[in-house]
Amino acid sequence: MSIRLLRAGLAGLAIALVPLSKGVAHEIVGNRFFPATLTIDDPGVNDELSFPTVSSFKTGDDPSFRQRDFSGEFSKRITEAFAVSIGSTYSHLGVPGGPVGIGANGFQNLETTFKYRVFKDPAHEFVMSVGLSVEWNGTGAQGVGADPFNTYTPTVYFGKGFGDLPDTLSWIRPVAVTGQIGYAIPGRRATTTFGIDPDSGDPTVDTEFQPRVLNWGASIQYSMPYLKSAVVDLGLPNFFNHLIPLVEATLQTPLSNTLTSGTLTTGTVNPGFLWVGNTFQFGIEALIPINRQSGTNVGVIAQLHFYLDDIDPRGIGKPIFGNAAQPASPFPRN
Repeated sequence: MSIRLLRAGLAGLAIALVPLSKGVAHEIVGNRFFPATLTIDDPGVNDELSFPTVSSFKTGDDPSFRQRDFSGEFSKRITEAFAVSIGSTYSHLGVPGGPVGIGANGFQNLETTFKYRVFKDPAHEFVMSVGLSVEWNGTGAQGVGADPFNTYTPTVYFGKGFGDLPDTLSWIRPVAVTGQIGYAIPGRRATTTFGIDPDSGDPTVDTEFQPRVLNWGASIQYSMPYLKSAVVDLGLPNFFNHLIPLVEATLQTPLSNTLTSGTLTTGTVNPGFLWVGNTFQFGIEALIPINRQSGTNVGVIAQLHFYLDDIDPRGIGKPIFGNAAQPASPFPRN
């Protein structure tokens, strides 16, 4: 399992805890607030900071080893509908991990994502964006598996809330689904390594083909803030009114150039929850491998995420060009 699929994207915690009456510009579609999720990207275009995101899991390598990652991502809107994000991950590979089997530490390649929101339907709580992610070669350590070539991943993101269901299905209205489908294209078709056989002394040639991979995933979530605000107030303690239980899935399927990689789908299913405030959220999920090649134990991922467009809407949270469009029906996250 590659931690590159777990990246999420520094504001002071004291600033983040300053209460606001309602969200200003985070991704709100009608009455629906789409939160940032931990293992797939949300469909919104926002000013936000994920720091830190920490994860721990045992890989699907043979032999398996413990990998721990510490990452962050910063996203900045250029216009109200277009944003650029940059993120990086520091990895610790326990023994016997890494290319030489003695463990390793270092940064993965830097990744930049360009995302544009193409459609937004408040009445049906639907939003769609398109993007391009670029993983830059030479910015990470090959000792932790950073690729020596660029990888380009065009991606489609979507989100759909069920607030448009009839009154007879009102208890399902807090449900929302989000998803993404991307196609990872390595900048190099194959990597050839020359060496010497330690027993015979003969030269060796090892060629590894770099597959093109379908990166796909989805989440299903139940918003307790939506339940209280738009369906019914159950009189629950305030803590529970901030919760969004969810299940995510992140999957990778090699599609072409698979001579040395095979075509087996790998990935994880990730149940957990988000606690959503006005200017920040906290999330934690289990990482459950779908097969042996995806990992050998249940892992964990946790994230602290800041809404910069709510913390400082006239400064760092404002698009560089133009003003943020005010949602037609702002949805308070508390």
